[in-house]
Amino acid sequence: MPAVAPELPAEGAIRGAGLRATDSRRAVYDALRGMPHATADLVFAAVVESVPGTSLQSIYNALGDFTRAGLVRRIEPAGHPGMYELRVDDNHHHLVCAICGAVEDVDCAVGAAPCLTPSETRGFVVDEAEVVYWGRCATCVAAEASLSPALHTPIIRNPVHTPQKGSAHDRV
Repeated sequence: MPAVAPELPAEGAIRGAGLRATDSRRAVYDALRGMPHATADLVFAAVVESVPGTSLQSIYNALGDFTRAGLVRRIEPAGHPGMYELRVDDNHHHLVCAICGAVEDVDCAVGAAPCLTPSETRGFVVDEAEVVYWGRCATCVAAEASLSPALHTPIIRNPVHTPQKGSAHDRV
């Protein structure tokens, strides 16, 4: 699996994408290095510590600029806020826990981008395939097993599910 965070320093990556390397943009890029699949709110919480006075709007602006420039990838699992990651140089997919919302990268099962060929294109030219695997993470499976053996039945994913405080993940 390729490295999640590029080796290039924030300033070089940002300038290399044709963007100005402001303090807040450098802080956003650096925050994403340590937080793959971070929401704008998580990035904001990390950035405001190092660049006081940064607004949530400036975080959204930087993330939007980075996405358009190809520095970050935005993913939107059903029922979850948009998440951003620096891993943009390969074709990979995501595992999402239907209980706690944890997200993990998983390499493409077969082939190069696009890794899936539709049975019919209906006139479309396919540029990319987005696959999301839904299930339960190891932490939630262990929490369920410790609560009751009867909870070993698979959960049917609710696409608008959002983790709630007090979920099985919080009790572990």
